[in-house]
Amino acid sequence: MITFIPLYAFTRKVPVYESFVEGAKDGFGTAIAIIPHLVGMLVAISVFRASGALDFLMSFISPALKGIGVPPEVLPLGLLRPLTGTGSLAYTTDLISVHGPDSLIGMIASTIQGSTDTTLYVLTVYFGAVGIRNGRYALRVGLFSDIVGFIAAIAVCLLVFG
Repeated sequence: MITFIPLYAFTRKVPVYESFVEGAKDGFGTAIAIIPHLVGMLVAISVFRASGALDFLMSFISPALKGIGVPPEVLPLGLLRPLTGTGSLAYTTDLISVHGPDSLIGMIASTIQGSTDTTLYVLTVYFGAVGIRNGRYALRVGLFSDIVGFIAAIAVCLLVFG
C-alpha cells in the first residue's frame, strides 16, 4: 500500500509530494482544532478521579459485584474506558502488574480493553473537530455498546476462565 498509492498517483499525473504536503497542512489544522476538546476531557477525568467520586462509587458497588462473583477491581476500568484510552490502558497495565496476566482479573481487564471503546473521547474530540454539535444518539449507542462489551467481557471470562 505504501508503494502502490504513490506509484498509482504518479501514473495518474497527480503531484504526489504537493498533495501530501497539502494533506499534512489540513491535518495540522485539525490537530489544533481538537486541542480545546481534548483538554476539556482530560480536565473532567482528572476532576472525577481527584474528587474522590471514583472511590465513592467503588465502595458503593463493590459488595454487589463480589456477590455475583465479579472482581470489583475491574469496575474502574469499565468507568474509565469510555472516557480515556490512555487512562484505561494505564489502569489495565496496573491491574496486570499487580495481579498477573494469567489471573482472572488480568484476563477480564484485557478483554474489557479490547471489547469496549473510548466513546466519550471519540465524541468529544472527533465530533468537535468536524463541528457536530448534537451527538446525543451517538452517545447513547456508544455508551450502550460499552456497557454490553463490559458485561460480555466479564461473562465470557468468568465462563471460560472462572
